[in-house]
Amino acid sequence: MRVLVLGAGVIGVTTAHYLAENGHEVTVIDRQPGVAQEASRGNAGNVCPSYATPWAAPGMRAKALRWVTQQHAPLRLNLRADPALLGWIARWLRECKPERFATNKSRMQHLSYYSLRCLQALRKESGIAYDETTLGILQLLRTDAELDAVANHIPILKASGIPHRILDPRGCIAVEPALAFAHSRFAGGLHLPADETGDCFLFTQALAERASARGVRFRFETTIGEIVAQEGRVTGVDTSEGMLSADRYVIALGWESVRLLAPLGIRIPIQPVKGYSVTLPITRFDHAPRASVMDEHTKVAITRLGNRVRAAGTAELGASDLDTPHDRFETLLGALRDLYPEAADESRADFWAGMRPMTPDGPPVLGASPLANLFLNIGHGSQGWSMACGSGRIVAQLVSGKDPGLDLEGLTLHRYR
Repeated sequence: MRVLVLGAGVIGVTTAHYLAENGHEVTVIDRQPGVAQEASRGNAGNVCPSYATPWAAPGMRAKALRWVTQQHAPLRLNLRADPALLGWIARWLRECKPERFATNKSRMQHLSYYSLRCLQALRKESGIAYDETTLGILQLLRTDAELDAVANHIPILKASGIPHRILDPRGCIAVEPALAFAHSRFAGGLHLPADETGDCFLFTQALAERASARGVRFRFETTIGEIVAQEGRVTGVDTSEGMLSADRYVIALGWESVRLLAPLGIRIPIQPVKGYSVTLPITRFDHAPRASVMDEHTKVAITRLGNRVRAAGTAELGASDLDTPHDRFETLLGALRDLYPEAADESRADFWAGMRPMTPDGPPVLGASPLANLFLNIGHGSQGWSMACGSGRIVAQLVSGKDPGLDLEGLTLHRYR
């Protein structure tokens, strides 16, 4: 069967890989000159199912209002008279109820742990390397209030069977020795040993090369104009290279998916959330992280990627471009300087900004659409790297008419209809 995958980020490439494993003739198209050039290029680097949490959380309304007045706030709201944006925000706020949060978090972790197992199996079978570590992730808690807040979530971790350890400052330094050089004091931390880190860009490149060797075709610098449908089926995709057709189609274009699906009558509440990262070469390895630290106070993730360190954070809702204002990066660099002083060379910093496709409730949208031969793999937000392999395998199974291998309750388009 011929399958056309729209999008060559980590979601599209993993989908293409698993489709090829199922014996299909696969073509991937993307407007960029190579794979993983947008949201997959500069993410935090964390594969963190233990940390998979929707933004729509209890207390978020008050936090969002407080952050509006802060210069280095982790969340920025750019409000404008856009019905889709305002409707998304209203739905997001409704999802902040404790019972909705618990349901959405469970769904995200369910998918993320499945995805981690898929990633580990793929790594073992292929030997693929991407500057990965398997040392877990440390959530660093600077204040007693942050430590108390995390302690209140421990029953949820226990009920979900998630490995975890609450640490005092000395325990945090045992996990991440370079924190001994930190300028700021911290109250403790939560260590999540089952989580991993790695360079999503390197992974996607390596997997694309592997997929190409299996016959997957990649058509880059190909702009998609519209998806053409008749009588409940997609008949082709109009592109800058002409009309492309297949038996089945998978859309994995992140935020761009919204534009292409709307004319087909498929309206999904997804908004682009702009994120930032800065990647620097390590100059003092004894001052650098071993794996990854999630600074709860600033919401900045600082991750070791081979001989580089990356600081990622800041979420901007309502952004309309990919500009890189200096103050956004100063937040990231400030956290890096504070926790890991002298670890990296700022004069050789690589700055990145990208749009992450976020649903108001948190989980992505996978599987069937109202069109018989069109399948969805979109809306992963900031968890795309964590959920990529699992999502790709699930959608490939569905395209092939097979059991997806996971209960998809709350992970499909059906929840919005």
